[in-house]
Amino acid sequence: MSNPLEDPKANPFEIAKLAAAAIAEKTGVEQHDIALTLGSGWAKAADLIGETVASVNAVEIPGFSAPVVEGHVATIRSILLPSGKRALVLGARTHYYEGHGVRRTVHGVRTAAATGAKIMILTNGSGGIKDHWAPGTPVLISDHINLTADSPIEGANFVDLTDLYSKRLRELSRTVDSSLDEGVYVQFRGPHYETPAEVQMVKHMGGHLVGMSTALEAIAAREAGMEVMGFSLMTNLAAGIQTTPLSHHEVLAAGKEAEPRISALLAEIIAKI
Repeated sequence: MSNPLEDPKANPFEIAKLAAAAIAEKTGVEQHDIALTLGSGWAKAADLIGETVASVNAVEIPGFSAPVVEGHVATIRSILLPSGKRALVLGARTHYYEGHGVRRTVHGVRTAAATGAKIMILTNGSGGIKDHWAPGTPVLISDHINLTADSPIEGANFVDLTDLYSKRLRELSRTVDSSLDEGVYVQFRGPHYETPAEVQMVKHMGGHLVGMSTALEAIAAREAGMEVMGFSLMTNLAAGIQTTPLSHHEVLAAGKEAEPRISALLAEIIAKI
């Protein structure tokens, strides 16, 4: 079965509306307030933020497909928060490096906006450039550099990204943990890891974290009028700073070790939103 977003004539926002309608039908929840994409190491937060009222197989929703990366799940969950708000947790993340195009990469974010969500929380696992960060360190994203050479925005729609990552939400996060550091996240195309020379380039450009997601999604969220919070789990030091070879197994291992702590942190922050 082909994905409707593969049709170049299709309107991605209309498909997002169809997806939102399907989510409402399958979950029984007409509208959501907050949306989360939980990357490597963050998945347990979905179990801690509230009561799951429905869980849907993402492949049953227009425009979604099963994730190809180990550590990601193919479910969409509707969660009732203690505050009475509704959270939509997107487990089916399509990465840009999968080659499906930017429309499918940001479809989850656009669908979340179509469900009514006003806040988008994007999380990921990343390589760190600050050598005093230990593996397992959660870092607030203050800004990003997009090195994919692509954008989810189509046509002459000039979206301002000056304050893309919400200062309000970063400050709120520090009321939960005052030790939280922040940094600039740099999205590469992937799926290969960065070279030591590329990491040094990023360092000189003002980047602190390197990865293969989030930036394109954040742009799409801003285009949709959402308030964005970005959280990165520093799973390892980046190439050339870390002296040993990089591996996805290492990312998963660091994420698994940090998961209980960072998931509890994120749940406590969400309780304050």
